[in-house]
Amino acid sequence: MALVKKFKVVPNLPEKIKSLIAIANNIWWIWNFEAIELFRRLDVDLWREVGHNPIKMLGSISQNLLDEAASSESFIAHMKKVEQELEWHLTRKTWCDVNKQGFENAGIAYFSAEFGIHECLPMYSGGLGVLAGDHLKSSSELGLPLIGVGLFYRLSYSHQYLNPDGWQQENFPEIDFYNMPARLVTVEGGEPLLISVEFPGRSVYARIWELAVGKIAVYLLDTNIDRNLKEDRAITDELYGGDMEMRIKQEILLGIGGVRALRALNRNITVYHMNEGHAAFLALERIRQTIEDHRLPVQEAYEFVAATNVFTTHTPVPAGNDRFPPEMIDTYFADYYKKLNLTREQFLGLGREDPKDNKEQFCMTVLAFKTAAGCNGVSKLHGRVSRGMWKRIWPSLPEHEIPIDHITNGVQTLYWTSDEMMRLFNRYLGPRWIDNPTDAGIWQNIDQIPDSELWRCRDRLRERLVSFARTKLKEQLLGRGHASKEAEIANSVLDPEALTIGFARRFVTYKRGTLILRDMEKFAALLHEKERPVQIIFAGKAHPRDTMGKELIRQIIHLCNNEHFRRKIVFLEDYDLNVARYLVQGVDVWLNTPIRPKEACGTSGMKVVPNGGINISVLDGWWDEAYNTNNGWAIGRREEYDDLTYQDEVESLFLYNILEKEVKPAFYTRGVDGLPREWLARMRESMKSITSRYNSNRMVKDYTEKFYKPGHKYFTELSVDDFKAVRQYASWKSATAERWKAVKVVNVDIAEEKEIKVGSRILVRAAVGLGELSADDVQVELYFGNLDRNGEIHEGVALPMSAGGKNDSGSYLFTGQMLCLQSGQFGFTVRVIPHHKLMARKFDPDLKITWA
Repeated sequence: MALVKKFKVVPNLPEKIKSLIAIANNIWWIWNFEAIELFRRLDVDLWREVGHNPIKMLGSISQNLLDEAASSESFIAHMKKVEQELEWHLTRKTWCDVNKQGFENAGIAYFSAEFGIHECLPMYSGGLGVLAGDHLKSSSELGLPLIGVGLFYRLSYSHQYLNPDGWQQENFPEIDFYNMPARLVTVEGGEPLLISVEFPGRSVYARIWELAVGKIAVYLLDTNIDRNLKEDRAITDELYGGDMEMRIKQEILLGIGGVRALRALNRNITVYHMNEGHAAFLALERIRQTIEDHRLPVQEAYEFVAATNVFTTHTPVPAGNDRFPPEMIDTYFADYYKKLNLTREQFLGLGREDPKDNKEQFCMTVLAFKTAAGCNGVSKLHGRVSRGMWKRIWPSLPEHEIPIDHITNGVQTLYWTSDEMMRLFNRYLGPRWIDNPTDAGIWQNIDQIPDSELWRCRDRLRERLVSFARTKLKEQLLGRGHASKEAEIANSVLDPEALTIGFARRFVTYKRGTLILRDMEKFAALLHEKERPVQIIFAGKAHPRDTMGKELIRQIIHLCNNEHFRRKIVFLEDYDLNVARYLVQGVDVWLNTPIRPKEACGTSGMKVVPNGGINISVLDGWWDEAYNTNNGWAIGRREEYDDLTYQDEVESLFLYNILEKEVKPAFYTRGVDGLPREWLARMRESMKSITSRYNSNRMVKDYTEKFYKPGHKYFTELSVDDFKAVRQYASWKSATAERWKAVKVVNVDIAEEKEIKVGSRILVRAAVGLGELSADDVQVELYFGNLDRNGEIHEGVALPMSAGGKNDSGSYLFTGQMLCLQSGQFGFTVRVIPHHKLMARKFDPDLKITWA
């Protein structure tokens, strides 16, 4: 091919409205409805056509319309108002400014394989990415010193379309980076800033793109450059694309390349957050850099890195955790073994639950757990499930003490709340709700909104959803080859006044998208009752290689094509953030039917709440902790089944019963003024009990207090005086591990009788042999609780015992007290755990625990 000279064409705006470029280039506008309306005013049809991408719009719009806008005093005033709001957002005093004590000079790097920020940036596949996007938005709202790190994919994640039989097909349109709100990072002279990562026999280079999300910078790596081999240019082609080898290449680029990019950008980072195991290789690069920069031995570098890493696991499904065969790790990391001064077995052990099992594959989730002091699941139930899944990493601990905490996910309220409901909140809650959505007291003012206004708002949102669904369905039918006359059926589907249920998820078997269809006779009766009709809107994609998920979609499409159901059921193709907004804002009921406990969190149900939608869900994920009997409906009572067919039968009947006996009567029983009082009461309770708690501002505050601030504290304490503290700690840990075999609980006794009265305190004495260790090297704990049917202590409580002197045999004496607050059969024991004031985690997977 002939030599191609490259140049970039940028929008040419009249001087008076050039501020539009600055507004468009900061993705803050996506959660400010005044900013969105500003772009819509230019050309509402073009706004839809360009996928709500303001950069593309400004480069495509006619000069006449731009000139008209520049000559409109109203438009100029609107633009200046938005400009001022953006400036205020970037400069105002934030929550982090007020709570910065002990957090000065902090910097957090948030690594994620996907970011679901907005539909004009299709770099996400589902809930993980959307959660990451909301994490960025709320970090900006709170003023957190956070930076996002990810990959910039050349191809959009799969766009879904269905053939006439309802079978999902996919295409992967190419993303035009130069028509995105993204900036290529360059060096002096205008050339792209490049970083490199070593692959077998070669280096792979990546350029860096920057997105501005309010106050937050997001850096995305892109290998599609001439300097790379063709196979390496494809590394950033597609999110989760290709085979296992492509997956490891992407994860090396994300983890190792991401750390190198932050260094090349000269960004000050004190805490690294791995959002899922895809980014876990960052720990290895951090260890390598620490060894190289500060001449630390590997163990000292490891302790420093682990103390300042955070890891969030998102999946309770084993298949969702990436594992690589040892031979593949050898191929890509043989040189790393040497750089880290580790043997092959030591290196592979970092990614194995049992480091001694040479047949075990290398797991990214295990690597992340072992190299992060702060670890969490994404709901209370998911934390419990994760502790059960990964207990082999800490084999001597009771399951409930496995050091995997939980921080329940949340959603960014401003982004997901409809304009209509926002205006209602502004009138009755006051403007403070925007700045402080976590204040439960503010949300109590929901009761001040008149029933008539609240219901009128719900009616408008449902009507808008129905209008959107009809338009989209017509496009789908024409796209599948239906004649224009046949496609006209779309104009009469759905009823703007009928009870509307929404189900939109990734179509995978455990989410049970067709559970409501299990008994077609009951389902038909539910939908077709003349006085109390019900309708349902489905959306969602199956993974391109998930044939079972595609079959579920095909079943729904066949039902949609059935004359008996076609006006009651609609499937919206190509589920994305735009479709999601219409759905969560417009449906009356959000349906969620996973197999408990396989839903880690499931944030989509949170998004309907500020819009007046109500949840019906299995008690799984976030709903397990949010449901209070009056703020929605629960399917089942936390049962977990071995027979999944039986479970489907039981829970589908439960669902039909709820819909027929509770949901429909509440929705359709109206007062003389036409208002459903019982329904409105449940709507209010849902808003008051859920919105303040299940939003991402609260979530990011939790991460800051639980993990980011402690991680920054350890970074500061361990790195001062040429890493003197971490050197001391690593030396202590090595010596303690070596001497631990001599630790033994020699004797335990109590003075009291075996039958103790409620309210009594029991004194326990223990003699502990410590060998060459001292009492300062350990924490001796009294561990007690109820006994289960096997005579084991069930989820016991640990209390520290006080050290005394030594006895005649040289054992250390410890004493502790138990307070007996209730009757029953109890048991206790004593354990010894290594302890040092600089330990970032109480239970280090490298150190043993001795039980009596």
